[in-house]
Amino acid sequence: MQRRKFIKNAAAASTAFTIVPSFVMGKDHVPPSDTLYMGAFGVGGRGASVMRGLHETGKVKFVTLCDVDDRRAADTYKKFPKAKRFKDFRKVYDKHIKDIDAIMVATPDHMHASIALPFMRAKKHAYVEKPLTHNINEARLMTTVAKENGIVTQMGNQGASSDGSREAKEWIQSGIIGKVYKVDCWTNRPVWPQGVPAPTEKQPVPKGLDWDLWLGVAEKRDYNAAYLPFKWRGFWDFGTGALGDMGCHIMETPFGVLDLGYPTEAEASCTTNWVGDFVEADYSESCPASSIVRLKFNTEEHGDIALNWYDGGLMPDLPDELADGETIGDSGGGSVFYGTKGILVADTYSRNARLLPSKNMEMFKAPAPYLKRIDGDVDGHQRNFVEGCLNGIETSSDFKRSGPLTEAVLMGNLAIKAFQYKKLKEGKKIGDWDPFEYPGRRKILWDGQNMKVTNWDMANAWVKGKYRKGWELS
Repeated sequence: MQRRKFIKNAAAASTAFTIVPSFVMGKDHVPPSDTLYMGAFGVGGRGASVMRGLHETGKVKFVTLCDVDDRRAADTYKKFPKAKRFKDFRKVYDKHIKDIDAIMVATPDHMHASIALPFMRAKKHAYVEKPLTHNINEARLMTTVAKENGIVTQMGNQGASSDGSREAKEWIQSGIIGKVYKVDCWTNRPVWPQGVPAPTEKQPVPKGLDWDLWLGVAEKRDYNAAYLPFKWRGFWDFGTGALGDMGCHIMETPFGVLDLGYPTEAEASCTTNWVGDFVEADYSESCPASSIVRLKFNTEEHGDIALNWYDGGLMPDLPDELADGETIGDSGGGSVFYGTKGILVADTYSRNARLLPSKNMEMFKAPAPYLKRIDGDVDGHQRNFVEGCLNGIETSSDFKRSGPLTEAVLMGNLAIKAFQYKKLKEGKKIGDWDPFEYPGRRKILWDGQNMKVTNWDMANAWVKGKYRKGWELS
């Protein structure tokens, strides 16, 4: 089916379909109230791990498996031999829209929204890996469509199901560190190449890979192994860099604890690449090797809060209250909450909340737990989604929460792109000393409600992204 025809039919289907009991699937059929029939998209790599968590609930049956790369999907195909196999997600929609109750999407970032939205409009529940989307407009659209269609949703940031996130919130709500005014977050990512030139060599497409379908909404280009299977994360056309990869995990802690909404402003600073003595490279197609992002939020309870992000080996200042030999966070990253009465530290995925100075922990009597815990902690994140679909419980990271979180993460990326953006000065050429000007190196002011940069209109083109002709998002 042609892309435009598919979009038109999918939009029409949103009014034609409602959630109905799954059809009887032969002698292995289990009553619909006990089983969630799912279609999975992107079933190798991370997708295989998500599917394992869903399958281990004992309540999920995979009707369809869809992946553009037979090599990456091979193990999953062997594990679920009865599921129908596809490379094109549109064919799953055409042939099996009535046969599934929910979808799982774990493709590269740039295809999340394009795959998920048609099924969501047909009232299918949706589990979508982090980051929820590739650009801010897609995140807003996914949040809106989920609400309009009353479906169960979950973003794949498992820390949202952790006991640690809830414990940190109970502690801060108890007033132990006072009003929070700053949070520092950091990650050990990227653990793939960033700050690199885009490949130019044309290489043969591996057998079993449909390169055109892998590109999807992205502009056509030749295949190169520099993109696959994992390094696409470092290129803007496909991924969202270190911040997009881990921001939805690590920034979930302050979002969940402090009920942050849309940021009001963002600014960034990033590594500069050099290809010769005094000769600056232009690798703007690639995310930077390291970056610092500063976001500001206004909250009802705490007032103005500064949230600072560090990646690529850059770290926040160590608190003065940290004893000699003590560390903040863990090897993967973490977050530090600065309050008017003290400091709280958490590891990656919201784990291991603790107070600084550490002697305060000896005197601290934690409040009795009052926030509902998720069975299995972070390992229960997929189970939490399945129970939401089958039994109507609230999920930990539904799109009304994870949509705005993703928007904030992607607002940070918008500031990074602004920092990278360069123009040749009049009379200068590449290779000259100091040839560029940088109009985006400014504090980006953000009207979150209206989804608009208010002080530099050029940046608004990044809010919605761009799509290959015939693959436009409806």
